[in-house]
Amino acid sequence: MASPQTPPNASPAARGPIAGFLNTDWNPRDVPAGTVTRNVVLRTEDGAATGGSLYAASQPDTVVCIMHPREFMACHYLIPDIVEAGYAAWSQSPRSVGNDQRLEHEFALYDVAAGVRFLREAGFRNIVLLGNSGGSGLYALYVQQSNIAPEARIARTPGGRATNLASALLPAVDGVVFVAPHPGQGMLLQSCIDPSVTDERDPLSVDAALDAFSAANGYAPAPQSSAYHADFVAKYRAAQERRVQRLDHLAKAMIAERMDARAEVKRNPGTASDAVRRRAAHTQLFTVWRTDADLRCFDLSLDPSDRKYGSLWGSDPFASNYGSVGFARVCSPESWLSTWSGQSSNAALSRTARAIHQPTLLIEYTADQACFPSVIADIFESLGSAGKQHHRVRGDHHGRALANGEEPGRYAAGRLLQTWLRETFPQ
Repeated sequence: MASPQTPPNASPAARGPIAGFLNTDWNPRDVPAGTVTRNVVLRTEDGAATGGSLYAASQPDTVVCIMHPREFMACHYLIPDIVEAGYAAWSQSPRSVGNDQRLEHEFALYDVAAGVRFLREAGFRNIVLLGNSGGSGLYALYVQQSNIAPEARIARTPGGRATNLASALLPAVDGVVFVAPHPGQGMLLQSCIDPSVTDERDPLSVDAALDAFSAANGYAPAPQSSAYHADFVAKYRAAQERRVQRLDHLAKAMIAERMDARAEVKRNPGTASDAVRRRAAHTQLFTVWRTDADLRCFDLSLDPSDRKYGSLWGSDPFASNYGSVGFARVCSPESWLSTWSGQSSNAALSRTARAIHQPTLLIEYTADQACFPSVIADIFESLGSAGKQHHRVRGDHHGRALANGEEPGRYAAGRLLQTWLRETFPQ
């Protein structure tokens, strides 16, 4: 449920989607003067808690939503531009901020739906979803599922859990924006997972023939670009797919073991052993080591762009690839299959973009180290919208400036967003 609404005896001027906000105390670059904020707590249709913050400086009828399936986005850098243009901004938090051990995108759709329902009930006529980075996969999946007939929606997660999406209320939205979108967390990981791992139990195991960080295979440390031969690249990509498939098999085996134990407890409720009951109750977690080894990050001739040497995690692949911080480091079998598997995840834009028919804006940063030019081109081509725009802006993945004294790309992205909103949803 939402936080308390405007009192019924409030004056007409106090009514509307942003009535009862509190004045903010952010500086002018953060939000325009006069911006007010409303913090809202929501309950999803499947019983989880989520919430968000609504920002506006007037009484607009269009709101732009920003959300990431596992990150806190209340201070997103495009919120000031949205409000400055005369629109409302809604920043929503997922049910599990900062923890994707149990993240299943199919259930994260209930979080999105709760936010969209709240905004419709608050009086907004137009709702635009803005997917930035990992938010792109979540929002694209939501638009796909909300645009199709309920009976055609995903019935079960890749891990086998019933989604109940056929009976869920998933209100449709009116527009979509992608900023620095990658092709989905699973597809992203498949392109940067290290395929030279020979034993998942040994994070230091290496198949020398697939070692991206061996000079024999074309590697060179920064600042010199590596130079991988086309044959090595093809072999490497195929091996990445095979490693993801192995991890899929591992995750499915873990789920099958638990479900078999639960079935035995159900068949023999009074006689099942304690060992069986423990297996039935236990959800295993597993570690996925070495997930920062995308060849494009170290060979700048592959899918060339303005990017610098290195990945989002840094320029030293030994530190980032072998370290404790990285994508998908600790997963439940369900979260691996639903979120991080390029083979199994439904949240891949290659599977969802065609279903997006709403007006769509795509903003690409030219020095992005996670979203490469050919991938962006594929995403844009696959979008089903007849009214779509693609703009390229100098900046890194987070829209930061590429050189001292240069304007940050996020400022140019903000102006492009403002123009598109005014053209597509005039106030």
